[in-house]
Amino acid sequence: DKIGLFILSIYLFILAIMLLNDGARVLTPLIQNTFQITNTANSLGFGWLFSYVIMSGSPVAAAALAFFDSGVVSKLGAFAMITGSRLGASFIVLMIGFLYVLRGRNRATSLSMGLLSLSITGSTYIPAFFLGIFLLQTGQLDGVQFNRGALLNSTTDLLVGPVTDFISGVFPQWVVFFIGLGIIYFSFNLFDKCLPQMAIKESQVGWASRLVYRPVVMFLFGALITLISMSVSVSLSILVPLSNRGFIRRENVIPYIMGANITTFIDTLLAAVLLGNPPAFTIVFVDMLTITLVSMIILILVYPRYQKMILDFVAWVTEKNRNLAVFLFIIFLVPILLILI
Repeated sequence: DKIGLFILSIYLFILAIMLLNDGARVLTPLIQNTFQITNTANSLGFGWLFSYVIMSGSPVAAAALAFFDSGVVSKLGAFAMITGSRLGASFIVLMIGFLYVLRGRNRATSLSMGLLSLSITGSTYIPAFFLGIFLLQTGQLDGVQFNRGALLNSTTDLLVGPVTDFISGVFPQWVVFFIGLGIIYFSFNLFDKCLPQMAIKESQVGWASRLVYRPVVMFLFGALITLISMSVSVSLSILVPLSNRGFIRRENVIPYIMGANITTFIDTLLAAVLLGNPPAFTIVFVDMLTITLVSMIILILVYPRYQKMILDFVAWVTEKNRNLAVFLFIIFLVPILLILI
């Protein structure tokens, strides 16, 4: 059953990318005139808010590539929109924490995972964003491209071509885009169901609990789990039973999230290959490279200081309702202001 679900999820993912590409072009007036997405700052804010709305970053990143392939946004605009999608993707983890608070759980414990995810993502992706803008503007990595080749072209056309032609013939092009967005969202949920359920036993956690105190090990573990699952939310959910039983503390999660934030781009990289647009591949590669560089610098040079800063900030946010309200106000205000610039 899981093999069948896996094959179906991959097929739906490919179908969704093709539909997004077909429908994106007609959204140019909507994006550029209605939403006024005409510069890099606008694109960053739009991707950020869009991921809040649909509670996921990967579909927004795929949509950004489709917009770029159709000429709706520039190379820098697509890069900014993808970065924005990652900045807003962790909001779902915070929302889950709020649900636990409503059930009477401890507020600091329930909200800490989401606050850590948002804080770590923001503190690493923002410097990586400016580094990526520099690399794309100077064109130093323009040679890093990937052509999907004639065989993949013919295979995807054969498998999804008739379906995309049918949908494009029945619905208006702008509807086709949103159908693609819905299908890609569904394909990620379907893929999550393919993953094996992990039952954590006391004997299995004994050796693992000793490893969680090593930042490099947790960094690699977070990257590996997210690489396999292609979902940050799935990889973070593995930490829940460990934290509930007291086997892992908040400080141990920081490098794990940093690693997960790198390999979460794998599905976006695949989307770039499927689009058959070599510069789109370069955009995603630059995103992965810059966030890796920033994360490694933090881990190697300033990790103890960085860890204290993040933990102190999360403790401050959860200390008072006013602090939490200020934090929530800011994370919504900033992307809105970016769109209005």
